[in-house]
Amino acid sequence: MADAKATSGHRSGGHAGGETRRDFLVVAANAFVGVGAAAAIWPFIHQMNPSADVLALSSTEVDISSVQAGQSITVLWRGKPVFVRHRTQAEIDAAAKDDAVSLPDPEKDAKRVKKPEWLITEGVCTHLGCVPLANKGEYNGWFCPCHGSHYDVSGRIRKGPAPKNLTIPPYAFVSDTVIRIG
Repeated sequence: MADAKATSGHRSGGHAGGETRRDFLVVAANAFVGVGAAAAIWPFIHQMNPSADVLALSSTEVDISSVQAGQSITVLWRGKPVFVRHRTQAEIDAAAKDDAVSLPDPEKDAKRVKKPEWLITEGVCTHLGCVPLANKGEYNGWFCPCHGSHYDVSGRIRKGPAPKNLTIPPYAFVSDTVIRIG
């Protein structure tokens, strides 16, 4: 029995808490290996981030100071056309009135715009991806000549095979005359 007590006393190093220099070395070595592994893996993780040219395409700023009421412009964002329309008061009133109409993809006009006088939509038909024509169709919004979809002045589908409204891209007003899309 005396040998067993001596052996157990030797393992603890004579410390009451049982912590030894070896415990410290194990913790320090594990920390060193962890930091080294993170440093070795970081370049592989970092290479998965988007490149600078991709980040540059992720957003675009548009000066809307020259767009008159009733006029639409088309800008390019992520390789897709985006319609920016400065709506007249009559168009805003018509869009608000049409909120009560039965629509294939019901959505209130107020939910589709941040400022009532400006409508920003992706210029891609939700049927097969054609580019609709502005200020055309039965509702004076957009008309897709490929298959006959009609959109109103809020970009909502009113007639034709398109299943959904024109998509609203993420955008923000940087100032009263500049919007950032994306």
